[in-house]
Amino acid sequence: MQSKNHYLLVDFLKTFAAFAIVLHHFLNYGQLAEDARNFLPIMLTWLFEYGRFAVQIFLVLGGYLAAKSITRAKDLKNPHILFRTIFNRYIRLFAPYVVALIITIICAWLARFWVQDEFVGESETLGQFLAHLFFLQGILGLDSISAGIWYVGIDWQLYAILAILLGMFPVFRSAIWILAVFCVLSLLYFNRHSEYENYFIYFMGPYGLGVLAQLCKNYPDRLINRLASTLIIVIGAAIVISSFQQIWFRNLLAYVVAITLIFWGDWAYLDRWREKKNSQMHKLVNAILWSSRRSYCVFLMHFCFILLANTIYISWGMSQHHDGAMAIVLIFISIMASWQAANYLYRWVELPSRRIKF
Repeated sequence: MQSKNHYLLVDFLKTFAAFAIVLHHFLNYGQLAEDARNFLPIMLTWLFEYGRFAVQIFLVLGGYLAAKSITRAKDLKNPHILFRTIFNRYIRLFAPYVVALIITIICAWLARFWVQDEFVGESETLGQFLAHLFFLQGILGLDSISAGIWYVGIDWQLYAILAILLGMFPVFRSAIWILAVFCVLSLLYFNRHSEYENYFIYFMGPYGLGVLAQLCKNYPDRLINRLASTLIIVIGAAIVISSFQQIWFRNLLAYVVAITLIFWGDWAYLDRWREKKNSQMHKLVNAILWSSRRSYCVFLMHFCFILLANTIYISWGMSQHHDGAMAIVLIFISIMASWQAANYLYRWVELPSRRIKF
């Protein structure tokens, strides 16, 4: 088990959030999801309602890891280096993303023969596909080809804004103050208005908390550590005060994740877990690391299996009997298949594409 540049808590949170989002989507789309929720109404309805909050975990982790990589970049004030940093992030996201889009389009075409449901959508257009390639589908008001694919574009927007902020100010502390202002505005205003959800400012709150969590502990300058720590406390106070008017659980969750990363985010994998290869602990941490590495790919691929699972459920006549038990079994098999497909996408596309840099 190779754990270079990987940390136990970070990998666990990525794995947990990926499973939660995938399950939430499987319980959200089509007759399959409806029959499964009717069979186990309390548990599955709860997962259906609150599973989407796992996006906050991804956002905080995204900021945490982005700050770690961007602050290591040299001379971001050079426009050429800044552009290269942003463009390389786009390249890294792009290769598995476009392969997953093409596979999803094929699965949707197949599903339309049997599934007459809104989530399948109309046949994709060339303009719609091109908009997806540049992460513009939400901004242009076009239907998304795949569930959750909006997050890829938002992640790139947030990464680009963070790089620009850290590169445009001659004093690093000024950039952190501006970041904190964006973070508070996002948490207390922008992410409470859906008209901004296609833009970075809607998600800057949890992402900024992740950035500050990284800076307050792992940045080599103690003054920056203290400033980031102070701003984390101030933002936490703002979240608590605003909760007296209305409680926003996603803001509270994002803050808890950020604080957790401050204390335990740099927990490394222990060598003794690798020495006892037959131990339960070794198998557990190995599974966490394996899943964490493939979390982005499963995020891209799982909607294909939602389409295929609903197609099988309807075309084989199971939907006519509203067989909830069979629906749950089919969801479980499809989730496992999603992870296996993600494994191949990771090995055959994502890993080789990392060699491509501008």
